[in-house]
Amino acid sequence: MKNMNETNIKNNTHRHQFELDTDGKLSIVVYQKVDDETLALTHTEVDPSLEGHGVGSKLVEGVLQYIEQHDLKIVPLCPFVSVYLKRHPDWQRVVSTGYNASDF
Repeated sequence: MKNMNETNIKNNTHRHQFELDTDGKLSIVVYQKVDDETLALTHTEVDPSLEGHGVGSKLVEGVLQYIEQHDLKIVPLCPFVSVYLKRHPDWQRVVSTGYNASDF
């Protein structure tokens, strides 16, 4: 059964970003494909009118769920994603051990 985060998160492969539509406002996590199994998450952007309402955290949580379900790994280059991972250390399981931020 899918939860709400998974249903709302869309991987826009053409724009290299994960998208979450909240009341017609788009929040995104931009990524670069590193290899067939790894995505570098480079930037998170939430509409200013939605900041402070947990939208960014919901977006990152949904992205991490997507990553795990598709047997992918991430390199957290985005400061927001890095902070999220520090606050939710259980998600370290999707962080790549083959790459570091210094590789980029």
